Amino acid sequence: MTPNEDRKIREKFKQKTWNEIKTNDSWAIFKIMAEFVEGFERLSKIGPCVSIFGSARTKPNDEYYKLAENIAYKLTKHGYGVVTGGGPGIMEAGNKGANRGKGTSVGLNIELPFEQHDNPYIDPDKSLDFDYFFVRKVMFVKYSQGFVVMPGGFGTLDELFEAITLIQTKKIGKFPIVLVGRNYWSGLFDWITNTLLKEGSISEKDLDLISLVDTEDEVLEVIDIFYKKYSLSPNF
Repeated sequence: MTPNEDRKIREKFKQKTWNEIKTNDSWAIFKIMAEFVEGFERLSKIGPCVSIFGSARTKPNDEYYKLAENIAYKLTKHGYGVVTGGGPGIMEAGNKGANRGKGTSVGLNIELPFEQHDNPYIDPDKSLDFDYFFVRKVMFVKYSQGFVVMPGGFGTLDELFEAITLIQTKKIGKFPIVLVGRNYWSGLFDWITNTLLKEGSISEKDLDLISLVDTEDEVLEVIDIFYKKYSLSPNF
């Protein structure tokens, strides 16, 4: 992080008086409402899509970048569009693959002090900007027919567990959640099985909410089998 970026962060989070906090909160309501309205209006028109999550730090020569691009490409060939966070790394790879497949390529961008910038593979009319993470996450969940989770950090884990929680608690309908990269995710999956399940913090059936795969063909198989099983046809 550069000194200038550090200064901006410190200024953004400087101490405020209680009256300033109350005033800012009141006006923030209107901005939050505006983000929800724009998101609902624009994303309701995109058609069936799969969200691809992963690290913004993944470089184009990384195996997971190439894998994410191929997954996105094949998703478009199966009739799905692709939604990403709109930034670099895995997000860029997802949009790039969708663009290569001539499918819908959506970017839900977030304003961050570092890492995040728009990638050039988003459809010009399907690029949305958000200031609030929670509004953006609502859009991911509401307008996705599946989650493909590539290797990533805290943000990726946040999105993953939010989706699992909402499905587990039946706040949203069930859809496939696919973790890509057994070597990367196996430690987390083992902890979920050997600690959460063993301690009774989750139930055996909760494990069925997650699929662990390695290839793009396995991703497509999980998603297609899911929708055939429930006699649903999200593709067209």
